[in-house]
Amino acid sequence: MAKTRTDVDPRHFAVIRAPVITEKSTLVGEHRQVVFKVPLDATKPQIKAAVEALFDVKVEAVNTLVVKGKTKRWRGRPYRRSDVKKAIVTLAEGHSIDVTTGV
Repeated sequence: MAKTRTDVDPRHFAVIRAPVITEKSTLVGEHRQVVFKVPLDATKPQIKAAVEALFDVKVEAVNTLVVKGKTKRWRGRPYRRSDVKKAIVTLAEGHSIDVTTGV
């Protein structure tokens, strides 16, 4: 039985914030991988459950990384950009996600 929109937990929408659409993330798409921005406190099992529920796909693996915020200057005053966590999700054979269509 396929999941419908009413079966999706609202917490899954908080875990997957946005897809990362860059040149490098597009290239890893050839290897059945998709890159998402996630909260800093999101765990790999939470990310896997959210992707499987929202996109109705089978996830093989989840790799995460934290991009540390840069120190920048604006009008001579230094400030620091926020840290960002990314999740690289590897999908099972035969599954795919089109990130341009949205959830």
